[in-house]
Formats: sequence, C-alpha cells, structure tokens
Amino acid sequence: MKICCIGAGYVGGPTMAVIAQKAPNIRVTVVDLNQERIDAWNSDTLPIYEPGMEEVVKEGRGRNLFFSTNVVEEIIAADIVFVAVNTPTKTYGVGAGKAADLRFIESVARTIAEVATSDKIIVEKSTIPVKTAETIKKILAANTRGLNFQVLSNPEFLAEGTAVADLHNPDRVLIGGERNPAGEKAMQTLVDVYAHWVPRDRIITTNLWSSELSKLVANAFLAQRISSINSISALCEATDADVDEVARAIGYDSRIGPKFLKASVGFGGSCFQKDILNLVYLCESFGLPEVAAYWNAVVEMNDWQKSRFATRIVKTLFNTVAGKRIAIWGFAFKKDTNDTRESAAISVCKDLLAEMAEVVVYDPQVPASKIRSDVLGDGVTNDRLVVVDTAEAAAVGAHAVAVLTEWDEFKELDFKRIFASMPKPAFLFDGRNLLDLEKLNAIGFTTSGVGK
Repeated sequence: MKICCIGAGYVGGPTMAVIAQKAPNIRVTVVDLNQERIDAWNSDTLPIYEPGMEEVVKEGRGRNLFFSTNVVEEIIAADIVFVAVNTPTKTYGVGAGKAADLRFIESVARTIAEVATSDKIIVEKSTIPVKTAETIKKILAANTRGLNFQVLSNPEFLAEGTAVADLHNPDRVLIGGERNPAGEKAMQTLVDVYAHWVPRDRIITTNLWSSELSKLVANAFLAQRISSINSISALCEATDADVDEVARAIGYDSRIGPKFLKASVGFGGSCFQKDILNLVYLCESFGLPEVAAYWNAVVEMNDWQKSRFATRIVKTLFNTVAGKRIAIWGFAFKKDTNDTRESAAISVCKDLLAEMAEVVVYDPQVPASKIRSDVLGDGVTNDRLVVVDTAEAAAVGAHAVAVLTEWDEFKELDFKRIFASMPKPAFLFDGRNLLDLEKLNAIGFTTSGVGK
C-alpha cells in the first residue's frame, strides 16, 4: 500500500511519521509545495519541535517514510491520499473572522481530480466545517476519466507537546464515511492501517458528518472548560479564594473530572479559537443565533483573560510601565512546542508595548524572528521589543517577570540571583501558576498568580 499526505505541517508530518513507524509495510510520503519545509523534514533540524518526533522520523526516513515536493507524482502513485493542509479563519468576505478558509482544501481536491489515474481513498485530516466532504466529493466526481473516489473524515485529536505520545497511544481514532458498501469498504481499509498498533475497540466509525462535526465539538468543549475555570479565577482573586483549590475540589467529582481545569493567562494554539469561531459561524449559518452566542462567549472570555493579565501588570506596577523593563518568560502557546499561533504571549506583549514598556522575551524553542513578526508584523521593528537567549538575561534590570509558557526549566532557575539582578520592588506574575509563590515571596519577590 502507498499513502500520500498533502501538507507537511503540525498534523501531516507527525501523523505520517508514526504511521510509517508502526506500519513498515506501507510506503508513506509527505508532500508539500514548500521546498524549505520539505528540506527541513529531510534534515537533522526538523521544522517543528515535538518530544520524541526526531527519533520516529529518523527511524522511518528513507525506509518507508519520504518527504517530497513531487505532489502530482505521489498523488498518482497513492492508494490513500490524506489531506492535511491549512484551514485558517477567513480574513475577507462572507464569514470573515469566523468561517474556515477552504481554498487550500478545494485546490487539493481539484489537483487530485485533475491528475489521478486510478480510484483512490481521500482522507480529510485537516480541521474543516461539517459538510466539507460534500464539496470535495462534487469536485472529485467531476473528473472526466470515470474514476471513483471515496471521501473519509479522519480528524486529528493531537495535543501539541504530546503529539507523538498521542499518536502512539490515542484515546480514539475516529473515521467517518458514507454508509454504503463502497464507503464501508473504504473505512475498513483505513481501519486496517491504524489497526497495526491501535486496539480495534478504540477505532470508531461514524457517518461523514458526525466525524467532521466531532472535531469542532471536542475542541469547543475543551476550550469551554478552560474559559470556565479562567472566569472563576477572576472571582477567586476578588474573594481571596484559590482557584487551584477550587479546581481540585470540583475535579474530584467524577461527573466533572480534573482535566483542563488549570487556570492560566488564556488558551492558545492553532485549533481552539479557530474551531470555536468555525462552530459559531456554522450555527449562525443554520439559523441558531443563541447557540452561536453561547460558544462565542468562550472566545470572548479567553480574550478578556489575556487582556486582564496585562492590565494587572500595569496596575500593580503603580499604574504605569512606561520605560520599565518587563521580562517575558515563554512565548510558545504551551510547553514542548515551538508553535506560537494564538499564543497569549502575543497579546500580552502587544498590550505592554502599547503602554510604552520595554519588553524582553525569552523562549527556549521559538526563534527571535518569529517572536518579532508575531508581535510587530513582518518587517516592522521596535527597539522596545528585545529577544534574549536565557531567562536570567531577560530578568536582569527588569521591574517585573511574567511567566507566559509553562516550560519546566523555569522551575529550576536560581531565583535568589534573579531577584538580586532586578530593581526593587521586584514583581513576578505567574500566568501559568507554575512556580511556588510562597518560596518566591520568602526571597523577596512581590508575586501574583492567576486566581490567587
């Protein structure tokens, strides 16, 4: 069997690397038009950082895992074509700011219809709105060679930072297809691929539309829990309650459970906000404004939490940060990834720069060029945004430190030395509730956590 995956990003690369690792009898090729990205996948410096991924890629690369820009050639050769291209939120026209931009999905479908010379199974791996498969099927059916294509939905449920572990031991693999003999056969073919390592009882098959919608709903529910506990964090700060203690108390309820009840400066990443806004747009499109408003409130709460954190820094530093050095520890949206999409750090840095602060950023995995472009825009410079190589360097001379990513290395720092390097009073704002604030207070820091 030959598998081709179109899209060499955070979904396509890791997923195909693990399939190649676990199913050595299958030839897996990841294709992308971005030559630089493909070159990186073929090098010793992979384009994305995930714990354990380098070992998986090196095990399969050259054996049954390949990375190529020969899109047409690999589509023609493949039995199964995964589509893992980007589906960003539209920035123009109808649905701008909410709807998914499906031009890349459509382009891929048209390419497959144009170049394919045999029947194929097409697998939606990108996060897409419900009923997108209908569009793909219509485009594929318009091919002039009488070929038959089966379209399946196989959404990813990876968490960045643990993607390899999630792929090795998934909670579930969801496969949606048409409930007819051809659709059932196609689903079974994909089930057999995952069955190389995933227990059969964890592979769920549904109809196409249930599968497409399940991805959006899963992310919406997870984000809702974060926004819910973040809303309570504000109440905890107003009442001297401790949000971690509240979360622990309610998490013991088996109906609620403890996961995704960690208060923070706000959620980020490529999926949560994008998928919720997509869900909002779908609800509006189907005449369900009350449902749309409900889910939109999850995003509004997250935006408010990020803004509230920056405002708290300004108020605590005597209502002005103009000319003051503020150290930002962590820029990725979460630890163990170099992904900065929708990172809370972007919003906080922008707010502090708008208050005329000097913002000094350190992150162990995000390049300085990426930090600058995310905060300022491509080609824009600002002398008050500085990127340094260590957390200690960021803190030297800083009036305050703000922890915005929960990197483990921040717990191992010499805080006595850091305190000595800062003007007094020395403030520390823990946006991830990562550090032991009592110990930091004993050193002399004036500390603030989220919901504390």
